[in-house]
Amino acid sequence: MPAESATLNWLVALAFAATLLLASAAAEQSPRAADNVVSAGTHIHRIERSLLPAAYIHGQALPAMKLADRMKFYHVPGVSVAFIDHGHVAWARGYGMANVAEHKRVTPDTLFQAASISKSVTAFAALRLVQMGKLNLDEDVNRKLNSWKVPDSEFTKMEKVTLSRLLSHTAGLTVHGFAGYAAGQPVPTIVQILNGEKPANNQPVRVDRAPGQEFRYSGGGYDVVQLLFTDVMQKPFPDLMRELVLQPVAMTHSTFEQPLPKPDSTDAALPYDEHGEPVAGGWHTYPEMAAAGLWTTASDLARFALEIEKAYEGQSNLLSSDLAEQMVAYQSDEVYGLGVALGERGRALKVWHSGANAGYRCLFEVFPDAAQGLVVMTNGDNGLPLIGEIQRAVAQEYGWPDDRAQEHSLTRIDPSTLHAFTGDFLFGADSRLTISQQNGSLYVQYPPFGDAPQQLFPESPTRFFMTSEPVVIDFQREPDGSVKKAELQNGPEVLEGEKVSNSKP
Repeated sequence: MPAESATLNWLVALAFAATLLLASAAAEQSPRAADNVVSAGTHIHRIERSLLPAAYIHGQALPAMKLADRMKFYHVPGVSVAFIDHGHVAWARGYGMANVAEHKRVTPDTLFQAASISKSVTAFAALRLVQMGKLNLDEDVNRKLNSWKVPDSEFTKMEKVTLSRLLSHTAGLTVHGFAGYAAGQPVPTIVQILNGEKPANNQPVRVDRAPGQEFRYSGGGYDVVQLLFTDVMQKPFPDLMRELVLQPVAMTHSTFEQPLPKPDSTDAALPYDEHGEPVAGGWHTYPEMAAAGLWTTASDLARFALEIEKAYEGQSNLLSSDLAEQMVAYQSDEVYGLGVALGERGRALKVWHSGANAGYRCLFEVFPDAAQGLVVMTNGDNGLPLIGEIQRAVAQEYGWPDDRAQEHSLTRIDPSTLHAFTGDFLFGADSRLTISQQNGSLYVQYPPFGDAPQQLFPESPTRFFMTSEPVVIDFQREPDGSVKKAELQNGPEVLEGEKVSNSKP
């Protein structure tokens, strides 16, 4: 993404790093938490100084890293963290800068764009409307859409686009995500977005696969949900979201208004690109509000996560346990429910979602059985790997059943055999992974992991792992010693790839 000229050198901003770890306000605490302030402070202190990589090598100590150092490494100016513990927001902290040029620090009240986490909040609102009898999870949405219809095609003859399929990304709709609109750019209507008409900057949202057959992430599907809300309820989408979720959950600092109202802008963190430079055009406007439009704080998102947990336990006044159970039930072969991602099957229940808008990265997660959870929001394009390191530090500190750094054994292999693994591998239609050899080691370059090649470590003659990401790659050797296939495991996600080109010797 293009960057503006630096208004302040990053090293100058880091002059404030010595104090950023304590530049925060305490979150609201229950009486039980207030009696345990020292213990909470000890947890926070350890986490701030013990960020962890995705993996480590057996026999080697866990490499503890300081939050301030990792923020500098990733060029992420600001971070906001909130921790959930047994029914309340136990603590919240802000770190670094919301606005580097103005030396404005992040606090627990700093607003960030929640990006795709907006989908989780939208899904909760949709289930409330189902509970009220206004919507039906399994009805053809065209029956209630008035101002636009899902275009009929050969794919919709037998199966229809329904609300449950829209919420679970199984409706067969196109358009993965949205770029937003920089300051000064014209902003399209939701119908223009759905049709891919100017000034919309996306392709039309269309059904090009049979609904109900497979998972494919579609922000475009949530645009259909947004229009469904307003057609049925005859109210602006931000007003509906305020009534259905934000006010009853006490998300008092949150809004779906796009663009962000000026009175709220003083509390908002500015977005920064992967180099730590301000995003050109400032924060983007996202008229795709259901998919990406929520402005919120880490503490407000934590309250939302708590409401999901309460509903799942049958203790919510907003949503029945039956609908909550549907929300956190796997809706396809992928680990996704209704508006929320889920943990790997067979492991402790984890409800989560991440988000990525221009200059913002964020995550919320909650373990209902452990009654704990975490929210991390950042104002940098490199925020997700940093969030992962914070996430693993929290998991280690509190003994979580998941999200821990993975231990791998290291084996020695003949460097002369490495060339067989090098080349380009294609995963799906357009996901290309490049394996190269440098100084007797293999390196992987894959866009989701960033631009720089990252080292692979051998766990067996054909199995390699990364320490920077929770990734394992299994190569399949042919009888002649060549390698034509690879399997990439990234947490619960497993992708199979074919080698499409070899590297030069």
